[in-house]
Amino acid sequence: MTRLPIPWLGHDPDSPFPPVARALREPNGLLAAGGDLSARRLLAAYRHGIFPWFMPGEPILWWSPDPRCVFPSGGIHVSRRLGRELRRSAWHVVANTRFVDVIDACGAARREGGGTWITPAMRDAYVELHRLGHAHSIEVLDGSRLVGGLYGVRTGALFCAESMFSHDSGGSKVALLALGRALLAEGVVLIDAQVASPHLFTLGARLMRRAEFASYCASAAATHEPPGFAARISCAAADLG
Repeated sequence: MTRLPIPWLGHDPDSPFPPVARALREPNGLLAAGGDLSARRLLAAYRHGIFPWFMPGEPILWWSPDPRCVFPSGGIHVSRRLGRELRRSAWHVVANTRFVDVIDACGAARREGGGTWITPAMRDAYVELHRLGHAHSIEVLDGSRLVGGLYGVRTGALFCAESMFSHDSGGSKVALLALGRALLAEGVVLIDAQVASPHLFTLGARLMRRAEFASYCASAAATHEPPGFAARISCAAADLG
């Protein structure tokens, strides 16, 4: 295997990442390789605006793209059509009740599209982060049936959204909207969406320079997550319309 022109991390989970300003321009944001997916390593990464993303057969790759794709917590777009559908909806939104189901659904959705970075090792790492209270899932339910959701990592005043899925049209949008409103009520102004896509822009995402985002991460990490965050996400989807 050709060795990439980036630093390789050792096995010590406390070994530091290189400064994000050293990330490659092409591919955009590739910063380092190697290391592990321990909770300590992952939390250190998110606190510096870094995330893992690699496909099966690749080494662990760490990224910090420039610019960064983010959502203002209060700026998630609800189309008129979705608003009408929500006002008639019987769906309910909760959090952290079915984390494993959500991450598995996200992985399955990506496989249907031709591949997934949610490898068994990644899945196990985020399940462990959830067990430790750092990773959260948002579930959209129709009765007991899971119709959409998302999961991500909370580091103080920042939520880093990892992946989302819909079994029914609009399921992931409802999860994102409920998350945004819950975070905004706490004064959290940003949701990290990592890498831009046309679909995310239709939902209200915008771009932020890496240096500005890294500065936000540093201040966000110094803020403790208030207890009971997930318990406060419990609402009827109709209330979000």
